[in-house]
This record gives sequence, C-alpha cells and structure tokens, in this order.
Amino acid sequence: MAIDKGHRFGIDFDDAFPQGLVMVGEVSPDNEYQSREDRAANRPVRQRVDEVTGKRQWKVMVTDPAETRAKRASFEITLLADVQPVPTTSEALPGMRPIELDGLTAEPRVAGQGEFKYQSYVFRATGFKQAASKASRSGGSGETAKAA
Repeated sequence: MAIDKGHRFGIDFDDAFPQGLVMVGEVSPDNEYQSREDRAANRPVRQRVDEVTGKRQWKVMVTDPAETRAKRASFEITLLADVQPVPTTSEALPGMRPIELDGLTAEPRVAGQGEFKYQSYVFRATGFKQAASKASRSGGSGETAKAA
C-alpha cells in the first residue's frame, strides 16, 4: 500500500509540539507572487487558495521552544480558513503570544540542500484554540496519526 505524495496526516497538537508554540507577529494573508509588471499595471494582489480544501491560506510565524537547533526553531505555519483566524490568547511579550492550533496536519517533506538534507514537515491548521495550561498539557488526549 502506497501513500500518495502530499498526503496530510492529522496530528494532535500536543504530540507535535509538547511545549506548545509561540506566535511571533501577526496573522497575514498568504499572497501569490506579484511581478514588477503586475504591480506596474496595478493588477490586484491575489491570496492563495489551498488546492485540497478550497480555503484561503493565511500564514503565521511561530517558534517551537522544544526545538534545540536554532535554524529549525522558527518556521511558518499555514492556516486554512475563509476569514482571517484570530488568536485566542493575549501577548506574553510585545508581538509574542503562546498559541495552540486546531485541525493540525503534518505533511512530510525533505528539507536542506546537498548532503545536508533532513526530514521536515509542512504544518497546516484550521485555526486557533484556547491554549492549554502546562498542567493540563501533560494529560494528552485525542487521536494521533503521526508519520513514521
């Protein structure tokens, strides 16, 4: 049995990010590339649409406190929603807030270049949910489908 390239595995947030995530900055639209000619002709900026769900794509920069390698600690997550998702938590520091994601999926991919390639994931979510406290995070519940 083969798994198609681009398959998205549903994964519980606590399994993917046991120490949670910290959102850096704000949620912004994930817009298609616009060339210099397009800008000069005043063509409208188009927001990307997910080919699987048909939902608009939004992006957010996050930091994983559990990641020990600095280059891999911060990355973008794509949010799939018709309207811009709004975080449910307040800022811990200016521009930084702890978050928890709802409807999280992971898509395996190869990252890096040359002989320095490594296993990586593209994470997508449907929005935010109220971040759990550290005490309730240790319980861990829900189904998990994690790529090997």
